[in-house]
Amino acid sequence: MKKQRRFAAAMAAALMLTLAMGAGAWAAEEPEGALVIADQGMFSAGGTVITSDGTFDVSNYYMSREGSTSHVDHANVFYQLPADQTGLPMVFLHGYGQSRMGWMTTPDGRDGWSDMFLKKGHGVFLIDQPRRGEAGQTSVAGTISTTPSDQTWYTQFRIGTYIDGAFTYNENSQFPQGEDVLDQFFRQMTPDTGMDSANGDQNIDNLVVAQAVAATIDKVYEMTGKNSILVTHSQGGIPGWDVPQYTDHVAAIIAIEPGMAPMPDSDGYNTLLEKNIPVAFYYGDYIGQEYTDVPAAGMWAMMKSSADAFGQAYTEAGGVCTVVSLPDEGIYGNDHMMFQDLNNDVIADHIENWLQENVAME
Repeated sequence: MKKQRRFAAAMAAALMLTLAMGAGAWAAEEPEGALVIADQGMFSAGGTVITSDGTFDVSNYYMSREGSTSHVDHANVFYQLPADQTGLPMVFLHGYGQSRMGWMTTPDGRDGWSDMFLKKGHGVFLIDQPRRGEAGQTSVAGTISTTPSDQTWYTQFRIGTYIDGAFTYNENSQFPQGEDVLDQFFRQMTPDTGMDSANGDQNIDNLVVAQAVAATIDKVYEMTGKNSILVTHSQGGIPGWDVPQYTDHVAAIIAIEPGMAPMPDSDGYNTLLEKNIPVAFYYGDYIGQEYTDVPAAGMWAMMKSSADAFGQAYTEAGGVCTVVSLPDEGIYGNDHMMFQDLNNDVIADHIENWLQENVAME
């Protein structure tokens, strides 16, 4: 019996040694370009606490709502920090009908920008904005519409349109194609719990969003000791301009086809200029009246004109601003969801180069 125990102990020790050696060998043979995460987690930032009238009745605790509290209107943040942090942290804010998922992957399963910028040495902090996704707890009661709208947003996003019962793609489109891809793409859409979309109200409280994003950036500074690069998209770009009014830790703003640029001499504009925050706008293809077969082209031309006006005023006032039209850079076929397109890596490289040239990475 004692021999059996000694034999079992020896085998266990040998197994542990083998596993340890195997782990060391795996670490030594780590593939080139592997993504190594030093830390990851989740937290909520910003928001408020509301209280109902009355006194909570503990004897009827399951049904009682009087004198109760609710923690609402915060941002929910998923973060990852790479083992080799060589750049500033990047805080990503999604657009309308979206969540942080859009930054994390593509409808055909390729790397999203969060992984790409992690590999470039940036910590990434991915926000679900207040009243969206995992930050759905709201102080404003909404009614979510169940009216189908896939075709509307597909056309608005300049991917293509819908003719004779089929989705089309704009000429030379970089958007990944296929029925499975479209199924995955449309299932990314995420309702806003505080929006009365069932009755046509698509109003978003930009102040609530801006303050929650600012609280996120302050938390990032607390965690890393570094200012953040704020990356916004579409609807998220609108409250994004106001974030620097509520935090001193914005290093730069990358606005991916924002809903609008701030008007020169507005509070948001003046704060950006006062704090000397470098700004870059990125716009894709199919923008302008010449694209007669792209229904949303004219509307997006109007939105881009606000960026051009901002950029001219900002640079003349001494600020750093670049308005990037990807076709002018020889990068073609991109739509409103450029971070999910087949060449999303090319655009990520372009952004990284702009950051290296215009933002101190310390």
